[in-house]
Amino acid sequence: MKTVDLSGKPFHFIGIGGIGMSALAYVLTNKNIPVSGSDQRASHITERLAAVGAHIFNQQVPENLQAFSSSDQSPNQHSLPQVICSTAIGQGNSEFQAAQSLGCNIFHRSDVLSALVKEYDSIAVGGTHGKTTTSSLIGYIFLVAGLDPTIIVGGEVDAWDGNARLGQGTYLVAEADESDGTLVKLRPQLGVVTNIELDHPDHYQSLDQVVDIFQTFARHCETLVACVDCPTIAKGVLSHQIGYGLNNIDQADYWATDIEYGPLSTRAVIWERGDRLGEINLALVGSHNLTNALGAIAVARNYGVPFGSIAKALESFQGAKRRFEIRGQRQGITLIDDYAHHPSEIEATLESARLRAGSEQRVVAIFQPHRYSRTFAFLDEFAKAFKNADVTIITDIYGAGEKNVDNLTGEALQQAIAKQQNNVFYHPDLQSLPLWLVPQLQTGDLVLFLGAGNLNQTIPTLLAQWPTDDSSPLAPQPLTQCAAPD
Repeated sequence: MKTVDLSGKPFHFIGIGGIGMSALAYVLTNKNIPVSGSDQRASHITERLAAVGAHIFNQQVPENLQAFSSSDQSPNQHSLPQVICSTAIGQGNSEFQAAQSLGCNIFHRSDVLSALVKEYDSIAVGGTHGKTTTSSLIGYIFLVAGLDPTIIVGGEVDAWDGNARLGQGTYLVAEADESDGTLVKLRPQLGVVTNIELDHPDHYQSLDQVVDIFQTFARHCETLVACVDCPTIAKGVLSHQIGYGLNNIDQADYWATDIEYGPLSTRAVIWERGDRLGEINLALVGSHNLTNALGAIAVARNYGVPFGSIAKALESFQGAKRRFEIRGQRQGITLIDDYAHHPSEIEATLESARLRAGSEQRVVAIFQPHRYSRTFAFLDEFAKAFKNADVTIITDIYGAGEKNVDNLTGEALQQAIAKQQNNVFYHPDLQSLPLWLVPQLQTGDLVLFLGAGNLNQTIPTLLAQWPTDDSSPLAPQPLTQCAAPD
């Protein structure tokens, strides 16, 4: 079988600006391996890659691979790059076809991650929800503890100025993606499973199929850490060595007591197999983040990290971008960007928002459904997920390349939520959303932009509608339904 060569043979990434692809490209470039890549648009991610030496093409065309051909147009097999694609790149992509014609070895991005995992004492974090925060927490704890880890995660973190860092230590902390089943390629020393739910009905037909994938992943890990609060995991579907959780303490090796959920942080006493480790003041809000922190604590303790270093890291970790990320404040209104796109994630995020807002402030949830298949499969669950929002606004669905075979719109979701609660509105058009929002919001509102699509791109436009001087509070205005455009 073809294997990824990390000895210095060049790489070319088709779609290098993606969050998973760019992290791998960043690490390889910093290992002084020649890296090039293409994307359909420039971004701060591609600019960061260019700054460390990657060659970036701002369009996906066959000509991007011509530089690797010899002057007589007969490709030199030794100089051809290893071409890396994600699941999003189809065989109809012209650059992909050019790579095939040249005879390049073509790999999925998971093959590169698998090759890197083999080079380190690796920790791979999988799960339907929470894997970005948990893997980032583990990486940050190792960083604070002086272990200088290499980190590859699915979100950007200010502590290492992006979604990856190359360390000089022996550890690699990586996020393992289950969306397309490719996490089964990984064979880490330690694996983490945060939870198991059906989240990608475009790839999986049932929860049992998802369980099968995680069971295979578990067999490939020398040690497995699992969250026993997950109902599926609690049934015993995984053979794990270390358990953590807030609820099923009888199954847990790590748990918390004396919990105080505050608007800006979370305090708790941490226990390790019946021994009191000490108190943490976690700079993240909500029970789901405390659970993520427990998973990170369990991993760090397995590698002998002192609890004092762990507590110090947890107190200063500010989270990953698009995970309850404050994007700006105007007129006493706080705008928050969050990647939540599954009913369970939305419910957890809005629980944190309610903790932050208290009883005096409104929580305004603006949600862009992600994928027609997910919206259709979980319509009933979505309808119940917004109970902690005072106002809910639904945009149209971000298709992510899917065909709308069920002729579904965001209005169907809006109507389903409206059967459960009041103040639910449908505004399909993102371009007009900021101007429509301005008279609807009032001083004190906590406004959450939820979803994995491009809804968050409206935040700068909305911020620009108000002066930076917050001295003039906004009076409440009645919300008005926006009809779909003609």
